[in-house]
Amino acid sequence: MAKKSKSRRRRPEQNGAQPNDRVVARNRRALYQYEVLRRYEAGLSLTGSEIKSVRAGRVSIQEAYCRPRDGELVLVGAHIARYEPSGQANHEPTRDRRLLLHRREIRQLEQAFAQQGLTLVPLRLYLTRGLAKLEIGVGRGRRQHEKREQLAKRDAQRQIERAVRRSTSGD
Repeated sequence: MAKKSKSRRRRPEQNGAQPNDRVVARNRRALYQYEVLRRYEAGLSLTGSEIKSVRAGRVSIQEAYCRPRDGELVLVGAHIARYEPSGQANHEPTRDRRLLLHRREIRQLEQAFAQQGLTLVPLRLYLTRGLAKLEIGVGRGRRQHEKREQLAKRDAQRQIERAVRRSTSGD
């Protein structure tokens, strides 16, 4: 009988994250401004000086967004600082960067982008096995009253947790 080969592929945990992933940048404002309906994991096509800056943590995705262009997805507005030791062969900090996804996923994201009221927002940038990955969310913009409700719910939950901690620690 033939031996079963062990799969080298790691099983994703929640939202494609692995326990040894290092989060480089988060877009916390996106979770406040948008209701995230679906999440995708995309690779980033970077130059050598860009990946070195990413590893150094010199990245901002606060003002970034994704959009389809010529049958592929592009990250627009992300700022990756120049890598000083690279000298002349440096990159443009805010250039558009190609996202690496399967064709099926690109089609799904293009359809979501074409729908009225949906947008593609980068949620976090992380390194896994030496590769830069971007978590993209398909989001619907929240109205002002929805944002206030969300803050009120979060505050109420924190107060409940504090009360539970006080009651259990006082015993």
